[in-house]
Amino acid sequence: MAPSNPAPAPVHLVVMGVSGSGKTTLAALLGQRLDCPVAEADEFHPAANIAKMASGTPLTDEDRWPWLGAIRDWMTDNAASGRGSIVTCSALKRSYRDLLREASGVVRFVHVTGDPALVAERMRHRSGHFMPETLLPSQLQALEPLGAGEDGLTLANDSTPEDLADRALAALGLR
Repeated sequence: MAPSNPAPAPVHLVVMGVSGSGKTTLAALLGQRLDCPVAEADEFHPAANIAKMASGTPLTDEDRWPWLGAIRDWMTDNAASGRGSIVTCSALKRSYRDLLREASGVVRFVHVTGDPALVAERMRHRSGHFMPETLLPSQLQALEPLGAGEDGLTLANDSTPEDLADRALAALGLR
């Protein structure tokens, strides 16, 4: 009897970066191309976190741990169904990414970067989002770029969303 090959572990992509960097647009395209579920991390925030940010107050680590745990659990639930997933999440600190990496399956990161002035301009002109532009400096200050041993890539938002998706998939070997 020939040994069976186990199914590969589901791959989860965390499209990360500061608010307004283009995470949501890129994640939607990646989800279409990889045919997997996509979630926006904001959907996992409790109402108190949203109210705090809407008032212009940055979240603390204590505010973030349950939120990040809920995202991790969502990815694990998808893995239990044999599926990978894509989630947008600021994932500003390595410790936050460490918690997300606890999800079942393989967790990889796509760090979307952009010129802070351009990101601020995007934030000024978007509608229907609770995150004010005034919190961008605190996000930029807290941001810890991907470091050694973190599975992922940094992707400058300097082109069309379609081109960014192509580049991300090629760099991750997910074409």
